[in-house]
Order: sequence, then C-alpha cells, then structure tokens
Amino acid sequence: MLIRVKVKPKSRESSVEMLQADKFIVSVKSKAEKGDANKEAVDLLSDYFGISKNKLRLKKGGRERSKIFEICP
Repeated sequence: MLIRVKVKPKSRESSVEMLQADKFIVSVKSKAEKGDANKEAVDLLSDYFGISKNKLRLKKGGRERSKIFEICP
C-alpha cells in the first residue's frame, strides 16, 4: 500500500495527522539535514500504524517535503 506524506521539519511537536485514507501530514522536531527528518518520520509512521520500521519504505521524495512511502505486508 502506498501513502502520500508531507513532512514538516523543525516543528514544535511530533505528530501524525491523517487527511484522507492515503494522505498524511507528519510534523517532526528534527531538521531536514542528513536524513534526520526522514528517520523521525519513519519512526512516527511505524508507531502510528503499529508496524515495524523495516515494513515502511521511502519510495519517492527523499530530499523533498512531499514523499511517498510503501507499507509492505
């Protein structure tokens, strides 16, 4: 299953907000440097969906705010 995620780095609070069934906004506290924001986004999404981190893959948008993640079975 593919989900579209907009990551907001340097936020005051870390959170996951669902807009639609496949669209999310993820606010992370870390900066968008050295992949720190991506790592925190993976942590938050894995907790949100109740899955392990290795079942969540970044498919597109590694250096952009709009990303596509794949949730593997």
